[in-house]
Amino acid sequence: MQNRIVLHYGDGRIMKGKTGDFFPDKQWFHVTDKDTEGNTRVDVTKLKGIFFVRDYDGDSEYQEQYNGHRTGLGKKVKVLFNDGEEIIGYTPGFSPTKAGFFLFPSDPKSNTEKIFVLNAATAEITFV
Repeated sequence: MQNRIVLHYGDGRIMKGKTGDFFPDKQWFHVTDKDTEGNTRVDVTKLKGIFFVRDYDGDSEYQEQYNGHRTGLGKKVKVLFNDGEEIIGYTPGFSPTKAGFFLFPSDPKSNTEKIFVLNAATAEITFV
């Protein structure tokens, strides 16, 4: 199964593509670039997050809603990234000893289905 993803690198770069071999406990996976169809081997430690998306463009006019409540997705958390970006969502499990964790957006209408957040790219994680 190929997942549509948007990679956010720690240095600010963004790459859009598809992957079928990402696993949270592996350091490497492969991405087929959306535009060039070229394959790239990605080192997870260079990333801020892996955004699993419904489509690549989304709706630039849409404003994410963070005050909603979703059930069955775990505990609500606020993630502050090292670059200042802040995201609120739900995680089924967080451990500071792991490379990262999955975060589901608070807004069920979000273009982002889930995010694999890299712990090294965060400044603060707060349960809300």
